[in-house]
Amino acid sequence: MGIQNWSENMILLNLSREPDMGEELQTVIAQVTANSDLDVVVDFADVDIVTSSSVAKLLKLRKVLYDNNRKLVFSSVRPKTKAIFNITGLDKVFEFVDDQFVALASVQLVN
Repeated sequence: MGIQNWSENMILLNLSREPDMGEELQTVIAQVTANSDLDVVVDFADVDIVTSSSVAKLLKLRKVLYDNNRKLVFSSVRPKTKAIFNITGLDKVFEFVDDQFVALASVQLVN
């Protein structure tokens, strides 16, 4: 899995392709549910497509983080994948940045 504890209050998730993506997301949801002081950066560099099941898990992750006043940032989302978020209107729900390092920096600056 591509889950890293980037710092004591930040998780970096380098998403795998489906079907492993769902398992990784479920693991991170469990982590942020157990520890309400975590922010999450999700890197989509290796992702071509996101299934509806994974979109639902991303929304659940967002809710857990949002309820705890924590941050969720997506990075390196390819145009084909970003189109899924655009079509569904979720591009206005999630925060997107160009690359992983910008995402990590933007989260750290807020804390």
